[in-house]
Amino acid sequence: MARFFIDRPILAWVFAIFISIAGLIALPFLPVAQYPKVAPPQLSITTSYPGASPQDIYQGVTRQIEEELNGVEHLSYFESTSDTSGAMTITATFAAGTDIDQASVDVQNAIRRVEPRLPQSVKDQGIT
Repeated sequence: MARFFIDRPILAWVFAIFISIAGLIALPFLPVAQYPKVAPPQLSITTSYPGASPQDIYQGVTRQIEEELNGVEHLSYFESTSDTSGAMTITATFAAGTDIDQASVDVQNAIRRVEPRLPQSVKDQGIT
């Protein structure tokens, strides 16, 4: 086979150019994903502290829950928001592949540990 193309170099060039052009034409149709569509597991913790300012919510509720969440296994990071209506939300994001059911149990245990230190009105409203 190699001898065939050595004896016919013009045919070898034609084949090489044809293959290159076919590759360039096919290039835009190839599926390429730089980042795979994998969403890490997340849990949301919400509660409300009626009549409290966002700073009071952070000091009295959010910070305490965040400190307790730091010990949860496979936790990558968390984000928290507090608003003027007294609502607080913490979104905990876990490493990819984490069993979300086990992570949920770990988060619930962390909330149970911190619950005695929270203001009574927050306990009355409940933490979900």
